Amino acid sequence: MPKLARDYSYSSYTNSYTSDIIRNDRPAKGKIYHYPSVEERRNKAKRKKKNPLRFLLSSAILLGILMIFMPYSFSTVKQSVFTPVPYKNISSDLHNVAFPTTNYLSNNWYLGERKFSYHTDSKDAQMLSVREGVNMPALKGELLKLMNEYPMVTPAIYVWDYETQNYVDINASKIFPVASIIKIPVLIDLFKSVENGEIALDDTIPLTEYYRTEGSGNLQYMAGNTSFTVDKLAEVMITESDNSATNMLMSKIGGMNTVNQSIRDWGLKNTEIQAWLPDMKGTNHSTAKEMAQMLYNIDLNEQFLTNASRNKIYGYMSHVHNDRLIAAGLGKGSTFYHKTGDIGTMLGDAGIVVTPSGKRYIVVILAKRPHNSFSGKEFIVKASEIIYNYMVR
Repeated sequence: MPKLARDYSYSSYTNSYTSDIIRNDRPAKGKIYHYPSVEERRNKAKRKKKNPLRFLLSSAILLGILMIFMPYSFSTVKQSVFTPVPYKNISSDLHNVAFPTTNYLSNNWYLGERKFSYHTDSKDAQMLSVREGVNMPALKGELLKLMNEYPMVTPAIYVWDYETQNYVDINASKIFPVASIIKIPVLIDLFKSVENGEIALDDTIPLTEYYRTEGSGNLQYMAGNTSFTVDKLAEVMITESDNSATNMLMSKIGGMNTVNQSIRDWGLKNTEIQAWLPDMKGTNHSTAKEMAQMLYNIDLNEQFLTNASRNKIYGYMSHVHNDRLIAAGLGKGSTFYHKTGDIGTMLGDAGIVVTPSGKRYIVVILAKRPHNSFSGKEFIVKASEIIYNYMVR
């Protein structure tokens, strides 16, 4: 018997869309269903949109779970699939592999791990602080004006006048990567070791593959096991900025930890060697002021170095091959005892200038720059010209 019209909902005849719904999902006999209109469906869709706060909370919970369980799971899967070993109970301590001397050289214990701490006691510092007079505002103003012309360069500048003890300090206490200028404290510590009788300048060190490294210097091209005296290695470390020679000398005097401890004994807090040369990432760092302090003590602190050590250091630093930075801005006839540094993101020079008239000043210029940008060199040369012209007035 055919169904009567009252057995169906009136809304089932409102449009074709709801008719399709009825055909696909026919209501039970005797029940009346309300099928949503277009406007109601739109409102419902809007309500279903994700709540941003709920989404962020869910994401944070998921991330937390992943951070807790993923490292363990990844390590387990990687170990079993990619590097299966028959002896599963054997494990490697990667920290000991990377820092093999920590266990027997460490002098501190922190959070269950052995550490090597460098202590600085200014009361017993071996180096003297630079005795400063007053700032030179006219010179500083000229340098600041030059900085405005090179906004892509971030410099640190320290200048100190022997005669008046006046100075210029622009970012001089900020820590900068110093590239090969870090060879100055290595050279100082080398001669401190010579003076203490720990090594001699005529000692020889063979060039092994362990020391051979790329970058500055010609030792990297020499035949293996060729022996060089400490004196020769010190010379090429400074004059040619030889990286292989630097690593050989650092190893001879006890390694990076020994040099860093010496730096702390001198009273310097912001100078540190963290990587063997070449240090292309710029992890070896210092400040313009601490570099100036080292030069100050080499030259003026008679209790710090002997005259014999001082004269050898002068001999090396007066024959540096790279004369394209501060040296390029000096007047003809000037003498410059210095060391340069050059990596992609930083360029610098530090030394003692003696003008033809005999006037002396210490100058350190460090310049962060866009990678290998020529602007860094231009800035240093022009800054050197400004400083020199001011000093010889």
